[in-house]
Amino acid sequence: MTIGSEIIGNKKTHHQTAIPTEDSQPSQHLPQEIIFDILSRLPVKHLLRFRSVCRSWLSLISNHQFVKSHLSIASNTSDQRLVLNAYPSLTGLKSCSLDSVMEGKLPDNAVEFDYPSKELNQFVYMVGSCGGLMCVATYIWDTDQRTIYLWNPSTRKSKRLPDLGVRRGWNCHDLYGFGFDESNDDYKVVLIFCNSGGGVSAERKVMVYTLRTDSWRQIGGISCDVPFGFIGKFLNGSIHWVVRDNSGSSYSSVNVIVSLDLEKETYNEVLLPNYGADVFHLELCVLKGSLGVLCMCRKNYTDVWIMKEYGTVSSWTKLFTIQDVAEAQKGPIPRFASIMCISNNGKYLILFGQKFSIYSPKNGTSRNSIIRNWDPYFQICTYVESLVSPNADNVVPRQHQ
Repeated sequence: MTIGSEIIGNKKTHHQTAIPTEDSQPSQHLPQEIIFDILSRLPVKHLLRFRSVCRSWLSLISNHQFVKSHLSIASNTSDQRLVLNAYPSLTGLKSCSLDSVMEGKLPDNAVEFDYPSKELNQFVYMVGSCGGLMCVATYIWDTDQRTIYLWNPSTRKSKRLPDLGVRRGWNCHDLYGFGFDESNDDYKVVLIFCNSGGGVSAERKVMVYTLRTDSWRQIGGISCDVPFGFIGKFLNGSIHWVVRDNSGSSYSSVNVIVSLDLEKETYNEVLLPNYGADVFHLELCVLKGSLGVLCMCRKNYTDVWIMKEYGTVSSWTKLFTIQDVAEAQKGPIPRFASIMCISNNGKYLILFGQKFSIYSPKNGTSRNSIIRNWDPYFQICTYVESLVSPNADNVVPRQHQ
């Protein structure tokens, strides 16, 4: 136990410990399950170094089950990273500790990321984060060229997805989504092209990329009009978008949530709460494993709703209302809000325009967060540090039946 502790903790002791050779066993007196349990609780940066300790540790840390176990433990901790996409340049991603922002600890520095194609100085936006991986897309304005990557910020590994070979219309609304198909142990990216400027007759082509096959394929289309926001939210095995429903014989302006089940590749619709006629913008979110929506109103307030029972319209409940949001919305970006998460003490992280606020529904107060080296931000998301490979290195081949 002493030898293993010295290696894992990298601490100095009163006696000299020999560095293990390539063929030696650094923890030969410890049961394998104990080694597995200890290593699976360590940060990724340490595990990347420990792969060089010996062959047995390299094999263990690279093992698919170990990677899944490490991800499961990391997902249940509060030590997540906040990713920020700068505006108006949209050419840089930065990161800081989510815990330090939520809990009001010492000011945290926003550190620049070496994300895929950063050196090309292209526009970049975040499609989403799921299961230890991020999906980002880059865009060249002059040529309308769009490239999508799967990326692990912790290991700095990335994968460029194959080109779609689909021509976009001059008035095309693209809907993106990223999630995990648990039944098939597969990561999937969804891209929906809505051409012809909306309406019932608009063409909608839905493409799905799967990491297992490393390829795109077209699936059944979707019936919707212009979406509110182009990035879908992943929850319960499905990706969700807020869109305008145009079903039926006549045009309808009713807004609904459309979801795509990643396993069955089927669509479902869920009605939004009865938020009233004063709302001018909707923002979908995920709060502690539940679907939520921000309703921004013309009379200078924002309602936050949550669906307590997934898929049940009657379970929509208004959590709280934020008053006097006009001042918080001032800035160079559109006056819309995003809500990220709820902390363990019941406080919410909200992005209003260019300002972060920590809102406490209990007493109706808010405070601005403190992040050094930051600019106004267009997008925010969180990710969990992991060993998951964007190149399907950890995917277990499926058994043919």
